[in-house]
Amino acid sequence: MKYISILGASGSIGTQTLDVIRAHPDEFRLAAASVGKNIEAARRLIAEFSPSLVAVADRDAYEVLYREYRGRTTIVYGEEGLIEAAVCPQADVVVTAVVGSVGLVPTLKAIEAGKAIALANKETLVVAGHLVMAAAKRRGVPLLPVDSEHSAIFQCLQGERMEQVDKLILTASGGSFRDKTRRELAHVTVEEALRHPNWSMGAKITIDSATMMNKGFEVIEAHWLFGLPYERIEVVLHRESIIHSLVQFRDTSVLAQLGTPDMRVPIQYALAYPKRLPLPSAKPLDFISLGALHFAPVDFDRYRCLRLAYEAGKRGGSLPTVLNAANEEAVAAFLAGRIPFLAIEEWIERALERHRPVSDPQLEDIREIDADARAYVRSLLS
Repeated sequence: MKYISILGASGSIGTQTLDVIRAHPDEFRLAAASVGKNIEAARRLIAEFSPSLVAVADRDAYEVLYREYRGRTTIVYGEEGLIEAAVCPQADVVVTAVVGSVGLVPTLKAIEAGKAIALANKETLVVAGHLVMAAAKRRGVPLLPVDSEHSAIFQCLQGERMEQVDKLILTASGGSFRDKTRRELAHVTVEEALRHPNWSMGAKITIDSATMMNKGFEVIEAHWLFGLPYERIEVVLHRESIIHSLVQFRDTSVLAQLGTPDMRVPIQYALAYPKRLPLPSAKPLDFISLGALHFAPVDFDRYRCLRLAYEAGKRGGSLPTVLNAANEEAVAAFLAGRIPFLAIEEWIERALERHRPVSDPQLEDIREIDADARAYVRSLLS
């Protein structure tokens, strides 16, 4: 039996993680969870899974739940509450499914507490990959990727030696606007942006998929997880999202991991590792009906956010922190209807150009740089 803590249990990855726990009651049990401000999600969690601890975002939600569950479930709130969920003594595995850089400190605390990390919060490695990887190595803690692309690479590398690897190839669907021209992108709506052709995801990551910033973050994440330079991490467009990623070896052999687009598969793989468990709700691949798979090169002029991510990753230091902070603020402004779609990449580029890089930022540096980049991007609205 593995005890699981989910940071972000009311979001897309979190709810699908609960599906996996629900499907395997003899394998997994929910020890703790965070649910943001979602009081109803907290009530459902407590009723079905009886976790020992639930964290909420603010005091208002805390007071409601504390009155209802005092003496039965520990209710905590704020950043400290999120950290308590991350270091819950019962938990064996912590699923980091919160969105954005808010996941950094809880992830570091969970690592220091010796928890295995099922990593779904890619921003943690984007803004502080050097700190996270050093902490995991120091504590001997496994980082098990939940992103379908990194899970695919991780699976392809089982039994292999990294010195035999030539390059990693991440696949990308192209997002909700893959068939639109740059001219057409100037007028797209939030509603159009949220219609991803293949995956069911939260709003922020769906926009990141449309700009391809999500893929840029995944390139940076792959760099840290697998230790390869950016020149050996490629992205190819693959419309069907059937091949989740590939590894090419020195002898030109290529291993790929395939499956229908269902995030519960990589989630379950991370939770159960090294075992593989049945997943009745997942749809097996039917190669006959599939017929064909399609691939195309990435146009970096078309997907400028991906270019910015490669550049920030290669230069390193504090630039990826600015990349992430500026992206979060710009995407929030787009989702609120305050800026057009193409302004997202423009604002990120302006924030990167303005920043004076720090070569080896520590946690306090990262916090200050993150806050400064956010304030700058917000100032562009006024």
